[in-house]
Amino acid sequence: MAEGSRQFIYFLRPKRLEMLTKGPTAEEARVQTEHGNYLEGLAARGVVTLAGRTTNNDETTVGIVVVNAPDEAAAQEVMENDPFVKSSLMSVAFFPFRVAYKAG
Repeated sequence: MAEGSRQFIYFLRPKRLEMLTKGPTAEEARVQTEHGNYLEGLAARGVVTLAGRTTNNDETTVGIVVVNAPDEAAAQEVMENDPFVKSSLMSVAFFPFRVAYKAG
């Protein structure tokens, strides 16, 4: 994490669970690809520390994105530009975050 940078986390939940249980619509698949490309680019720049999702496909499934940013406004901008958030296909919750323990 860059000096002076803070961490934030956002959680994503699909608004249409069938996206996971029966498969995405063409629009959902397109946005999912954009979402992956967006996060991959941010991870390459060190803005995203990690991103992933639980492997269960029920109402408790959740995706997480940990963001490094100088302040909350910058982290929220990252979240708001996530294609899943912009498209409203996912509900989102945002929080300040601090890693307590890390391997290595």
